[in-house]
Amino acid sequence: MMRLPLFEFRMPRTIDEAVLILDGEGPKAMPLAGGTDLLPNMKRRQQVPKTLMSLRYIEDLNRVRMEASASRLGACVTLADIAADPRFRNGLTALAQAASLVATPHIRNMATLGGNLCLDTRCNYYDQNYEWRKAIDFCLKKDGDTCWVAPGSLKCMAVSSTDTAPALIALGARVRLVSRLEEREVLLGELYNNDGLDYIKRKPNEILAEVLLDSLHGWKSTYWKLRRRGSFDFPVLSVAAAARFTESGVVEDARIVMGSAASRPLVALDAAKTLVGRPLNGESIAEAAVLAARIAKPLDNTDFDMSWRKRVTGEFVTCALRELRGDDVSGERLSYMRTHSH
Repeated sequence: MMRLPLFEFRMPRTIDEAVLILDGEGPKAMPLAGGTDLLPNMKRRQQVPKTLMSLRYIEDLNRVRMEASASRLGACVTLADIAADPRFRNGLTALAQAASLVATPHIRNMATLGGNLCLDTRCNYYDQNYEWRKAIDFCLKKDGDTCWVAPGSLKCMAVSSTDTAPALIALGARVRLVSRLEEREVLLGELYNNDGLDYIKRKPNEILAEVLLDSLHGWKSTYWKLRRRGSFDFPVLSVAAAARFTESGVVEDARIVMGSAASRPLVALDAAKTLVGRPLNGESIAEAAVLAARIAKPLDNTDFDMSWRKRVTGEFVTCALRELRGDDVSGERLSYMRTHSH
């Protein structure tokens, strides 16, 4: 049985109190929301904070405020609540789908939006118990000197496995980061580094307090996820796509984001740009799929063959854009999972 290491537990009731704790404790303290990722990591000694600070009792972090012009989503809103809320449809469909595909219903009842956005990067050499990692002399991400995915690399190759980040980046989301001395807003797409070790630009003394969304009137969005099993598994590839259309069906704006294909979500700028001013027909969709797949460089540190995952990127982009066009692709989602999940 893997046991948690000893730690001090704090339960602030306001954001001001929480940031004072983080400022005083420094990097040895970590915020705790649902704990569905952090606590297992602590049992494996991947993360060993001296202080855990629960965010669940801070009312401001549990609120959803949705208006015609903008939306504000508290970081401690659970994924289950997002998946079940009918307001997360049409333009926000990608977020609802991403939230609904995380792990199992029990975990979604605990897991939070902010926690999923700050999810630790993953790797077959890292996500093992302490004794297993010790047997290989550890890895670059924790306690070692070598990235076993690419031994000649000076950079950790662990993969971003958050479901909600690609969806929210496709929706143009920003996040509000709060510390004792300042607040700042950051485009979600700029929050991540392409480095499995130094993967997020949130400072140790900051709390990710809110997700901010401008009006998505006229937008449609969707999220596609590849995993071996139909539930529980982390993504080994994901595609989020969003587009705004004219009344005649021409794309006015578009965003395509791939997850789990690098240490950060990848924004396919050229693929999205090629759609603007054109209808979603076979030619424009095929061109966008090729451009999107070109920047995906999956490595051999998660499930499935990496070259196959790269090919599937183009197929997922195609399916996602067809869904935005209005095609019924629900059967293809199911058949794809049945065909490739064994």
